[in-house]
Amino acid sequence: MPATDASESPDREPSGDALPASRTGPAPGQPLRSPAFRWFLAGQSISMAGSAMAPVALAFGVLEATGSAGWLSAVTTAALVPMLATLLLGGGIADRYRRDTVLRLTSLGAGLTQAGVALVLLTHQHPALLLPLSGLNGIFQGLTRPALRGIVANLTAGRGIQRASSLLASVRNAAQILGPTAAGLLTASVGGGWAIAADAVSFLLAAACFARVSLPDLLPRTEGGPTMLGELREGWSYFSSQSWIWSVTLAFAVFNALNRGVWQILGPVIANGTIGAEGWGLVLSARGVGALTAGVVMVKVTVRRPMGPALASMSLGALPLILLGVGANTLWLAAAAFVAGVVAEFFTVVWETVNNTHIPERLLSRVGAHDEFWSFVPVPVGQLSTPFLAAAFGTATVAVTGGGVATVAMLLPLVVVSLRRIEINRNGD
Repeated sequence: MPATDASESPDREPSGDALPASRTGPAPGQPLRSPAFRWFLAGQSISMAGSAMAPVALAFGVLEATGSAGWLSAVTTAALVPMLATLLLGGGIADRYRRDTVLRLTSLGAGLTQAGVALVLLTHQHPALLLPLSGLNGIFQGLTRPALRGIVANLTAGRGIQRASSLLASVRNAAQILGPTAAGLLTASVGGGWAIAADAVSFLLAAACFARVSLPDLLPRTEGGPTMLGELREGWSYFSSQSWIWSVTLAFAVFNALNRGVWQILGPVIANGTIGAEGWGLVLSARGVGALTAGVVMVKVTVRRPMGPALASMSLGALPLILLGVGANTLWLAAAAFVAGVVAEFFTVVWETVNNTHIPERLLSRVGAHDEFWSFVPVPVGQLSTPFLAAAFGTATVAVTGGGVATVAMLLPLVVVSLRRIEINRNGD
């Protein structure tokens, strides 16, 4: 139990809305013994394999069709804004209804919209058609992400939560190793539309896997119980009262805006004229190798008070932005991306474990939605402003400055005492 002030205690409370994890079938410390978790892991594995190809394929597909960083910025922002707009609602839905049902429906919708994106790219239609399709895809993402934040606690418990998070992270990172390289090769040979088509198929297969995940029905809600709006207010009240949560969220609001703007917008533009799509795919794959390494290690390793080391190491996550700005070659960029992958995955596993063990289960999706919403709200500003800032001040200046500011942002939450004191039980299952 964390040694925090009583007013900010992140101790987990029993939920009245969902049955205990043991009712879903798993041994608390061994998630792979649960058929439900195995099907969930399979669905996520397939979905992530396709999604790992999508950023490279979409970026170079749009650049091939338009030759414009502005169009790339518009298409990526067209997905991000609707995602942000639906995140909080998605948190309320995922805490109110069965999360397995939510994932089936949103995966099906995402598969259909990605199929539309692939069709536009493959048939060389006007890129403006990508905007509404990206917007629909963003809506499904906004409904999916809170359900993913909460479902692990429905499938396992105790020490199994970190093990489950690490297994999911390892699969995700294996996909990120192979996916970008495969997308780069496909884009260079037959075009990015085929990689997007593979992503569409992966969503549909994932929906089929999620159909085999069966969580217990929620307990019936009593007449006169809280409305959806009341439950959303409850989620905000909890989130805003816990400085150990919102301080990290604000830090990532800065980091994400800079990272998405520089790495995702300027990165492909710079790579297009230097190391090419193949080189950029290799750099992204190197990040996946680093993340996979950290994910595998975190299956077995538990840090007693992990938030201090996790945030301090995340400051290295901005190193690739700085090297991108100074014109580093493929080797140096890949090395920096590897380090960034290690520290990012270490933080992700720690943060998911801390959230799943110290936030009430009935609030997990709503609080997770606020965490993602506020940490991604500035991202459209970063994505839309980066091409203009680069034109005004130069690509190198924007990338290096962005990397420096992102580094500082990761260190600021360490002043919160309750954050540094949060503990993870090493032995409990």
